[in-house]
Amino acid sequence: MSRIRETIRNIFMIPELRRRILVTLGLLAIFRLGAFIPLPGISIEALRDLMKNMEGAQLFGFLKVFSGGALEKMSIFALGIMPYISASIIFQLLVKVIPRLEAIAKEGPSGHRKISQYTRIVTLPICFIQGMFIIGYLKRNNIVLDPTFWGFDLSAICALTAGTMFVMWLGEQISEHGLGNGSSLIIMAGIIADMPGAVADFWSNRDVFGVDKLIFLIVLFVGMVVAVVVATQAQRRIAVQHAKHTRGRRVYGGARHYLPLKVNQAGVMPVIFASSLMVVPITIEGWVRSRTSDVIFSGHGFWYSLVYVGLVFFFSYFWTALFFQPSEMANQLKEHGSFVPGIRPGKNTAEYLERVMNRVTLVGAAFIAAIALMPDLISYEFGVARYITRFMGGTGILIVVGVGLDMMQKVESHLVMRQYDGFLKKGHIRGRRG
Repeated sequence: MSRIRETIRNIFMIPELRRRILVTLGLLAIFRLGAFIPLPGISIEALRDLMKNMEGAQLFGFLKVFSGGALEKMSIFALGIMPYISASIIFQLLVKVIPRLEAIAKEGPSGHRKISQYTRIVTLPICFIQGMFIIGYLKRNNIVLDPTFWGFDLSAICALTAGTMFVMWLGEQISEHGLGNGSSLIIMAGIIADMPGAVADFWSNRDVFGVDKLIFLIVLFVGMVVAVVVATQAQRRIAVQHAKHTRGRRVYGGARHYLPLKVNQAGVMPVIFASSLMVVPITIEGWVRSRTSDVIFSGHGFWYSLVYVGLVFFFSYFWTALFFQPSEMANQLKEHGSFVPGIRPGKNTAEYLERVMNRVTLVGAAFIAAIALMPDLISYEFGVARYITRFMGGTGILIVVGVGLDMMQKVESHLVMRQYDGFLKKGHIRGRRG
């Protein structure tokens, strides 16, 4: 405890770090305030009843994570940061497949600013499209007070779009003047904001669960957090040897270092992609149920879980292959006079790195799939509501742990740079990209 108190005191003794933390907390407070401002012209009571019936829906839970709870209140921030994230993902993929965009991205800071500007422009039509779907859904479920009013659709869509653009601006300000990635922190703040309500509901039903089940679920939650931290930090280190150079009577080089390959190279992206695509079978299931009682594909059932796990594995390999280039890495090692002991430089090194990365990705994908399915498994086995178990796995815990480690790594870098002790006595915390 004394070390923790000393670390906290050191954090606030650094003026720049103190300012960044206060700016981050202030901007996140503004985001949370906006999540309670509802859209004009909707029935709050009807909306509350509708959201209560949707608590167990997989799609609703997924969208609720990224809106920070603003979706269930149908506030001006109901779309959250998701349209901007979707646009960012689109451009991350396009940069890898379109040579012109790749050339712009390699121009340095000016190129990154251009890509960011393109991302903001693409965010606008995404907001309009998603806003149209949400307003149409509200009108079909009689949530709108006056559905015949012609100006409601346009004003509500503009309000949702403006809300998302403002949230996007908050995220950019946090990234520039605060601490950590703004978009990730906004998502994390929304997830954490829902935790007290879920914990209160869980505690109010402790007599129903029983003491044994209550203790088991608490231990399981702690174990899940520890497992995610270990998997996020885990690396496969490949030894790399520098070639020796003799100049006169001196010998340079010859040192050995390690090339770290992260076990969870793709991070939370496979779960996001898989959850997004699972909207299609869920929609088909709803359409089939409205016409027949014979439904083969059941959400949260065997076939749902099988397809979901398959998509997680596919996107884990897809995302890793997109951003991990063994040939380029092997060429860089060769140019710097480095090599993997026992492996020839060039093509053989690229094949070796690809083979190792495929095995590492298999382990990471299996772990992500297990984490993604954990909320449904706990809900099914223990009879706990889905909105409570979602904190024991899935997208939420991956995001919270990843962003938390990233923030701690940035804080620790400030402390170490000014000759203060970090959070750990030995070693350093590695962020998501460390």
